[in-house]
Amino acid sequence: MVARQSVPFSAFTFGFLRLIRVQNLLIVVLTQFMARVFLVGPGEEGGRAQLITDPTIWLLSISTACIAAAGYIINDYFDVKIDLVNKPKRVVIGRYLKRRVAMGVHQILNIVGCLIGLYLSKWIFLVDVISVSLLWFYSAQFKRQPLIGNLIVSLLTAFSLITLAIYYRHNVGMLLIYALFSFGITLIREIIKDMQDIRGDARFGCRTLPIVWGLRRTKYLLYVLIGAFLISIFLIASALHNVRLNFIFLLLLLPLAWLTYQLVLADTRRDFGYLSSLCKLIMLLGVVSMIWA
Repeated sequence: MVARQSVPFSAFTFGFLRLIRVQNLLIVVLTQFMARVFLVGPGEEGGRAQLITDPTIWLLSISTACIAAAGYIINDYFDVKIDLVNKPKRVVIGRYLKRRVAMGVHQILNIVGCLIGLYLSKWIFLVDVISVSLLWFYSAQFKRQPLIGNLIVSLLTAFSLITLAIYYRHNVGMLLIYALFSFGITLIREIIKDMQDIRGDARFGCRTLPIVWGLRRTKYLLYVLIGAFLISIFLIASALHNVRLNFIFLLLLLPLAWLTYQLVLADTRRDFGYLSSLCKLIMLLGVVSMIWA
């Protein structure tokens, strides 16, 4: 365990915000708001500007953010030793926050998120409970197994848009294709992150794909996944008869092609870190593209 230091409140606050990945939570909230405004649309409620003050999307986003933040906490709770090898400067639990406090905050966030979901809809509540359960089992066990952990994280990312499809039931096709986009990019990024963290993961007995298969074979799998991902989104976009959507995905081919090229050349931890950041950028570009979709 990391020796907990006596730190000023400002450092504690910064450490906690880093623990819950506040920047990632903001991206999740932005994604849901963008989807509500530009994909679900105003319906009978007036103009798009009025949707920003719609209390429902605020509650949905708060519920999602609470559960996601709790997931980041429990993930770091189980991974303190591994993170000391992979990213020692980013360890928070045990340094800025006691383990029991971290677990208490994790439970509170989960309860708040699920209660908000129950208030909105029994189906949103069900998705929230499934998400909480998957996050726990992912952090405790599945993260250390080949592929299944990557699939769980990708599915949970897609849930942020699937919940909107469940609740609003309007323009479901558009929401689901963006959910597929989120799933695909997240799956690619999670496997790349495992390639980046192979040294620390191997030391603590994890059996991620790069450890079981090696970097070269894992790269081959990524090439197949990227190809299947592109074919899938273009087929669905064509089925929706949305010319703008096809054009948007054509533009996104450029950063995806660059990602694939850099993946071929990648060999070091730094290279894979760059690819992980590139996946984040592609995800953000996808979110922004909702404006024109």
